[in-house]
This record gives sequence, C-alpha cells and structure tokens, in this order.
Amino acid sequence: MACASGEGFQSHLSRQRISGRTGNEAGAASFLHTETVSCCSFYQGIEKLSESRKEPWLGTPARTIEILQKYGFRFQKKYGQNFLIDPHVLEKIIRAAGIGRDDCVIEIGPGIGTLTQYLAYASREVYAVEIDRNLIPILEDTLSDWDNVTVINQDILTLDLNRFVEEHNGGRPVKVVANLPYYITTPILMELLEKKVPLESVTVMVQKEVAERMQASPGTKDYGALSLAVQYYSRPEILANVPPNCFMPRPNVGSAVIRLTGRLAEERVQVQDEGLMFRLIRASFAQRRKTLFNGLRNSRELDYSREQIESAMEKCGLSENIRGEALDLKQFADLADALSGKEDAADYVDFSSGVKHTPVT
Repeated sequence: MACASGEGFQSHLSRQRISGRTGNEAGAASFLHTETVSCCSFYQGIEKLSESRKEPWLGTPARTIEILQKYGFRFQKKYGQNFLIDPHVLEKIIRAAGIGRDDCVIEIGPGIGTLTQYLAYASREVYAVEIDRNLIPILEDTLSDWDNVTVINQDILTLDLNRFVEEHNGGRPVKVVANLPYYITTPILMELLEKKVPLESVTVMVQKEVAERMQASPGTKDYGALSLAVQYYSRPEILANVPPNCFMPRPNVGSAVIRLTGRLAEERVQVQDEGLMFRLIRASFAQRRKTLFNGLRNSRELDYSREQIESAMEKCGLSENIRGEALDLKQFADLADALSGKEDAADYVDFSSGVKHTPVT
C-alpha cells in the first residue's frame, strides 16, 4: 500500500510495499436479511488480478481485538468509529457494490482496514480516505499485503473529488464504498451528489433509519428533503439490514447497506433551476405540519409574494391545503419552473452553502 498526507497528496501517490502479516479466517454467522454465501464461494466468485493477491484476513472479532490491542487504539466518539467484525457482512457489501477487477474504488473512513482488504482483493485500485491520524500506522500494517491501496490522511469533505477522479481515473466514474459514521452521513452523501462527482455507484453502510429515509416515497413518515435529494441524483436500493452485534463497539441502532446508482443528467427529473427546486423542498419540510403554502411563505430562503405562490400552485394543480410531504420530485420541479424568474430582487441566503446571493434583475 501507499500512504499520503492530505496536503500535496497528488505528488505522493507512489506505490510501495511494506512487509507485514498475512492470514485468513473463516467467517462468523451472518445476520443479514438476505441470502448469504460462504467465504469459499465468495473468493471463487472474484477473479483475481494476479495469483499473488492476498485474501482478506481481518474482519472477525478476534483479529480486530488483536490489532486494537497491538496499537493501543482507543475509539473516538467524535469520529463515530464502529468497525465491522462479520466477514459475511463484508462480503455482502462487496457483492452489493458489484466490485470487479477493473474498478477504481474510493473508500471513505477505512478505519483499521477491514473493508479495505476486501476491496483491494476484488478491485483494480483502492483509494482509502481516513481523517484519523492515529489509524494511519495501523493501516500501514493491515494493508501491507496489497500494493493496489493508497491511504490518504484527509477529511473527505475537504478533498476535491472531481479533480481527484480526473487525475487518478482519467475522469471515468468511480465506485464509492464506505461504512459511514452516522453523524456525518448526510453531509458526505450530499457532497458526493451535489458536486456531481463522476460516480458509477455509492454503496454505504448507514443507520437503518437514514437508509429508509433515502428510499422513502411521498406521503410516508420517512419521506423528506433527503429522500428527494438522493432520488434526484440516484436510484437508491436497500440491500441488507445489519444488526448492532456486527460491529465493534456496538452502535445503539440498526444499520443498513444501501446502494445509490447514479443517474445521468438526462435521466433526472428536468427542472429549469435546480437550486430553486431544492430551496422549495427545504422550505416545504422545515415544518412538516404546515401546509406547502405556509412553508414557502415563511421560508427565509425564498422571497415570493402570496399571489405568486398561489398562482404557481394553481398552475401546478396543487390545492391550497396540500403539504409538502405529498409532492413527488416531478411536482417540486414543476413548481420550481412555475416560480422561476419571479423571485423578488432582494438578497437571499442559500443555507445549503451559506452563500448570499443577489438575483440579477
């Protein structure tokens, strides 16, 4: 593996081998709510890049504890660290992501390298972005048998991923795979989606409740701004539910593996002003119990008169008592088109970016 610091990483992505340990261990019982296969069939189902490619050996409770004790590692709550300790779950993630020998993978938060080993075994190349400096020596150890892994010690939210993909995969779409910290799931996913990073898919482990929100339909309790944003940019699919006992330490809630398959621009709902559509969506769900009309009128992100909102809603065939949670993505796009260009020339703040805008008149 190679290791690079956050600053100047482009000049440090050289390949190097570090002598280390190897091994393999049978998988623990699976708790997935889907069909599972044995470790043997998992390895047989993946075509190796070379005969020297090592099989993953980290991922059981015993191996995880051994590594943690070896380095005296202490979990940090601020990073939301929960390491996977079930090989069957790890195998399921690899299959769900459809990782193959030609894939370039970006892993967010590799931890001690458990999932990284499986990714390195199955793919052409892995770039693992880890924020916690204390984990870098551990990763140098656990990933030393794979020369197709580069570890980058940086906050994923500060990494220019469009530039990165251009430089290290020729601008071709990459696959993102991660066991995401629950506290920062939404910011990371929106960074990937809104910045239009070339993505083939994003396969992540997240809090089960969040996964259900991403896939939710209009009129349900889980439906909201996150549902609409994710579904605008991708097609979400929950592939497995994972209980707390598959992690160390155990989280207090259940988890789920969800895959987001990117939509091409022409596959998305068409809208004249994408930014306006999302401001309407955020305003509609800021206070779920309010009607759509009141949500739009009370939003600090919008500056429309009562008459303009009433006219646009009537044009879209929306009743005055309807709530935002009843609208699908196409209806929000139509409403945005009906209101496009009618906003008053007062300044407004885009709270998704914190940027103040002055509309051109």
